Amino acid sequence: MIWALGAIAFWIAGSALNVWIAGRYGRARWARLFVPLLFGATLLVLWEGLVRGLDVSPVILPPPSMIAARFAQSTDLLWGDFIQTILKGALSGYVIGCGAAVAVAVLIDRSPFLQRGLLPVGNFVAALPIVGIAPILVMWFGFDWQSKAAVVVVMVFFPVLVNMVAGLAATDHLQRDLMATYSASYGQSLLKLRLPAAMPFLFNGLKIATTLALIGAIVAEFFGSPTRGMGFRINTAVGQLDMPLVWAEITVAALAGSGFFGGMALIEKAVTFWHPSQRAR
Repeated sequence: MIWALGAIAFWIAGSALNVWIAGRYGRARWARLFVPLLFGATLLVLWEGLVRGLDVSPVILPPPSMIAARFAQSTDLLWGDFIQTILKGALSGYVIGCGAAVAVAVLIDRSPFLQRGLLPVGNFVAALPIVGIAPILVMWFGFDWQSKAAVVVVMVFFPVLVNMVAGLAATDHLQRDLMATYSASYGQSLLKLRLPAAMPFLFNGLKIATTLALIGAIVAEFFGSPTRGMGFRINTAVGQLDMPLVWAEITVAALAGSGFFGGMALIEKAVTFWHPSQRAR
């Protein structure tokens, strides 16, 4: 019980310090980094104290220290799963799906027929549950990373497509008329006006797709995978009641997703530095 009381006291003190720093130094760069780090540390201490103080079984919820120890023991295993699921399945499917979505968005922008016919079909496919399409794609493309990449392509294609189509339509008639007075071709107008204007919309879709790619690759491995991969490992470890390993895999997925999203945000900042949303930061 002392563990639980100490963790609660630490949580209260850490929260009070966080509120004070955010209120007094909220605009400072160091404060924007320190506040989430302190919040995460207090959350982990609260988790550790409550689990140990209330004597919770590791099968139900292991403490962070046990998860960290299992993580350290399984670095080679976790790295192999990371390569199989993230680098092969999620990343390859993300690149293929997003690239295809941008290309199809340009075709839709050129063809009113495709805009009326393809987008409703896209919305229908995007609404299909992953647990329904993943087994089918695994049977089509096999049990290795190719089938996971196919699931990721399906999941990321239409969110990026919808955002890209909206971005290409974001320019107003005055801007398009100005390009027409300069006798600009469709390609010149696309490269110099419409694609730059579509970049904020595109990166919104790309950032959403980072999360969808990880989810799709991991869930697809539940329906068939070689003896490696994050989804396969989670499924196997749950059957063996090895919950620290399950949480270690979840930690890897969370870190990979955060890094993936953060990297895309940095690219967005570099590409759309001219946009008011970026200049204000």
